[in-house]
Amino acid sequence: MNKISNLPHYIKIRNTLYSEAAIGILGNSFLLLFHIFMFIHGQKPRLTDPPIGLLSLIHILMLLVMSLVATDIFMPWKRWDDTTCKLVFFLYRYLRSLSLCATSMLSILQAITLSPRSSYLAKFKRKSPYNMLGYLLFVSIFYSSISSHLVTYTAATHNSTSPNFIHITQSCYLLPMSYYLRNAFYTLLSLRDAIFVCFMFLSSVYMVIFLWRHKKQSQFLHSSSLSHKSSPEQRAVKTILCLMSLFVVMYTVDSLSNFLRTPSHDLMLDFISISIGHCYAALSPFLVLSTETRVIPVLKCYGRTVNM
Repeated sequence: MNKISNLPHYIKIRNTLYSEAAIGILGNSFLLLFHIFMFIHGQKPRLTDPPIGLLSLIHILMLLVMSLVATDIFMPWKRWDDTTCKLVFFLYRYLRSLSLCATSMLSILQAITLSPRSSYLAKFKRKSPYNMLGYLLFVSIFYSSISSHLVTYTAATHNSTSPNFIHITQSCYLLPMSYYLRNAFYTLLSLRDAIFVCFMFLSSVYMVIFLWRHKKQSQFLHSSSLSHKSSPEQRAVKTILCLMSLFVVMYTVDSLSNFLRTPSHDLMLDFISISIGHCYAALSPFLVLSTETRVIPVLKCYGRTVNM
């Protein structure tokens, strides 16, 4: 395929990915600034506030790295060296692990928030929300250390022209592994991800049961005209469940694209994988903000502060 004749096509693909990244960065930046402003003004945080704020920061960095990868795939200006390839790939894997860990913790903390006082989970409500960040960082470091072995197999393409190497971008490729090592490694990665997805699934089932019971109680205690009104707890739970569903789609597409990746660099498959795989990072802040009732009061407080 002639790259020069397809240059306009590459530019359109790159600009589409840039637009997705820009929208996601703006939404996550607003969500992050919203939580920072609440922290500065001493508002008591919810148990889920620190993970949401950290998740927005993670997604900002992830979308920036995605923009670098998209540039090198569709419009490479200059070939990267080994150090750049390893650094970009490490950042991508680590930010992805942080996103999974933070999303899983967010789901668990929301389930803890809904738990009754008599529940075993109720004792975690007394924990400081900011203590959870330390646990999250520790788990993410352990999580990403399992895949850090892949960084040693990342190299710049100018060092070799073998057609058997799997390209990550135009500048970087993965060195070949033995059959047994590759299967053992990807099995370990799948089990690692399955643990966190299992936590998300169990907490999501718990929240669905809570919604069902809450709806039954509302229908019993109130008239049918009032039972359709959603409480703040219901809106929060529905938001978390939407985030979980969106994450599952992102994880599935990313896993399938990695499985289908071949030595022949399929640019359309790369575009679909990057675009859909990062929808969670781009759309998640808008899902959270759509049900966040504290945005308007905080903006009014900020307006009074500026006018003073």
